[in-house]
Amino acid sequence: MSLAYIFPGQGAQYCGMGKDLYDRFELARDLFAQADELLGFSLSEVMFHGSEEELRATRVTQPATFLHSYVAYRCLADRRPDMVAGHSLGEYSALAVSGALCFEDALRLVAYRAEVMQRCCLQQESGMAAVVKFDTAKIEEVCASLTDEVVVAANYNSPQQVVISGSLTGLQRATELLHQAGARIILPLNVSGAFHSPLMEPARKLLAQAIESTPFRKPDCPVYQNVDALPETDVENIKHHLLMQLTHPVLWTQSILNMVKNGADTFVETGPGNVLQNLLKRIDPTVSAHSIFTDFS
Repeated sequence: MSLAYIFPGQGAQYCGMGKDLYDRFELARDLFAQADELLGFSLSEVMFHGSEEELRATRVTQPATFLHSYVAYRCLADRRPDMVAGHSLGEYSALAVSGALCFEDALRLVAYRAEVMQRCCLQQESGMAAVVKFDTAKIEEVCASLTDEVVVAANYNSPQQVVISGSLTGLQRATELLHQAGARIILPLNVSGAFHSPLMEPARKLLAQAIESTPFRKPDCPVYQNVDALPETDVENIKHHLLMQLTHPVLWTQSILNMVKNGADTFVETGPGNVLQNLLKRIDPTVSAHSIFTDFS
């Protein structure tokens, strides 16, 4: 049996996240305290007692999701992974669990990533929308046809769901064209900007400096990265792909299929929610999908 750990991204957060781990494990309390001190504010207080609106703020959501995922793994995992992957922000969790990044450096990068992405969101009105049960090639064709607007396929979440990302005008025009082409379900996402699109280029430039000054090491297992869906262990490639991720699509469907092709038959979602398990069932219903909070031994 090859065991794959997968880590969720922004949008998986919920009120009270991590409180159960904090109450049960001394290690969790230590990690939450380290995070609060490193960030300079009480992230744990917002996670445990904050409102949905407070948790949705990018500067909170990203470090909160990373912290929950990392703490859950450290406290509950009973086996080392044979391979790992993370959806968008979750890639940082995967890198920390694999040993490519230490906890403190990963959290610093996540916090800075959230900050520079939020700056981009304030510069232009933009967003994302999920296109459900529609032909992927047609979605790409529609986005490519809007040459005077920024709108791209940003998340290949499953064969039944592709998320598009771009300016609000671009999203509106793409939505109209997709409806005309036969798409029935297009759902605007409650996010603050056009993640994984060219509109994140200013954030990419700023994040490049932070990544370059952060020590990475060779991971203990292959990391399937979002930008090419391939297993990676080379440090320089990992850093390059991590940076590209901001402006390039998340190839989640392709990543899962490649992990299965390379032997993964048990997937354990580690972190808040069960979004990735639900996507996994649509990508390959034959594999075993669990939460780390579930006994899968």
